[in-house]
Amino acid sequence: MSGATLRVLILAFDGVEALDFAGPFEVFTTASRVAQRLRPGSAAPFDVASVAEGAPGQPVQARAGLQLLAQHTLAASPQADVLIVPGGVVDAPLASPDTLRWIAHQAAGAQVTASVCTGAFLLAASGVVTTDAVTTHWEDIADLRARFPALDVREGVRWVDNGRIVSSAGISAGIDMSLHLVARLAGAELAERTARQMDYAWTHNPNPNPTTSA
Repeated sequence: MSGATLRVLILAFDGVEALDFAGPFEVFTTASRVAQRLRPGSAAPFDVASVAEGAPGQPVQARAGLQLLAQHTLAASPQADVLIVPGGVVDAPLASPDTLRWIAHQAAGAQVTASVCTGAFLLAASGVVTTDAVTTHWEDIADLRARFPALDVREGVRWVDNGRIVSSAGISAGIDMSLHLVARLAGAELAERTARQMDYAWTHNPNPNPTTSA
């Protein structure tokens, strides 16, 4: 594992699915906590922060009413090493040129850009994915194919890893994908220990039921 701390930025927006956001947040922050427990005095592998459109201090209303307060605005955010784009009700960010431009700009400079659930629509609308293999929530597979027919939309998988671009299926699949990214970026042992610390039954295999994949 590299000693450099990777900056993880997670986008927040009105209508974001709470677990799409909070699942990756929990994985990467727990991984850092576990890593520092294992190696006292070492640098944390991940520095996690949230970003939202709007004025500083303006809360984001997540789906079902939970309010989130992002640490950075789009205009003042640092560059991500790992960019996480959650899903949920994505009408607001899809209609925001500023948000789509921010996603495209951040993805261009990030080591990894990952979407959770309907966050794949935001990657497509911002031009980050064009003909790539991606996945999304099972309920939105047909819509993603219809809106972006050049994409290779996979179903029956927990996540799809294309190297710089990774996408996951719905909601809890973002946790599995995030643990996979911890394993990729900071080692399998830390990912396993992170899942254990979270008391989470990690689905290691992105395609646990091959007969249903496209």
